[in-house]
Amino acid sequence: MDQIGLLLSGAALFLNGLMLLGKADEKNVGVFNLFVGAFQVIVPFYLIITSDQSNWILYERTAIFLFGLTYLYVGVTVLKGMQGTGLGYYSLWVSIIALVYVTVSLVHYHDVVNAITWILWSFLWFLFYVLNTSKKDVSAYVGKVAIVQSWVTLTIPALFSLTGVWGNKDMYNMWGIVLVASIIYFVYVGYRLFFSQPKKMILK
Repeated sequence: MDQIGLLLSGAALFLNGLMLLGKADEKNVGVFNLFVGAFQVIVPFYLIITSDQSNWILYERTAIFLFGLTYLYVGVTVLKGMQGTGLGYYSLWVSIIALVYVTVSLVHYHDVVNAITWILWSFLWFLFYVLNTSKKDVSAYVGKVAIVQSWVTLTIPALFSLTGVWGNKDMYNMWGIVLVASIIYFVYVGYRLFFSQPKKMILK
């Protein structure tokens, strides 16, 4: 059920990226965020209730809440036409919490790929903080990052897991390379946006 949540999160993030690029209607995307957010809040409650409720089980299920509440917050903010400052500061909080997941992935689970994934998610949540609290228009950059991450950190890993491919060592190593390549791409695009063309806040 966790993997189904990841798959749906990939869809929601993909649509959010398209919305930021002006290619998808805000209200339509907002409604989908509500659907996925509700799923991502209800499911962890069920998984916690049916589990042994050990500290690591609670720790892992809490991560689902972080996504679910984000999507619910985005959906309500968009549909109600509210200012996104609250969403922005919530995203900052989550980006900090995500760094704890990075550390635990390395120290407790010794899982480098998962750690890199959490670094990418922390970066994305930080971008949502900047997007909603800064006067600079960084929507194009955030949209591009969101679309790439929707595939490399959520959709494709979820599909691999559902089809039983994800546990393969070669796949694990290859995906680490894919994630690092994504980081390099984000740095390159960010450099073009903020340094190569400092007067243009929207990436062409």
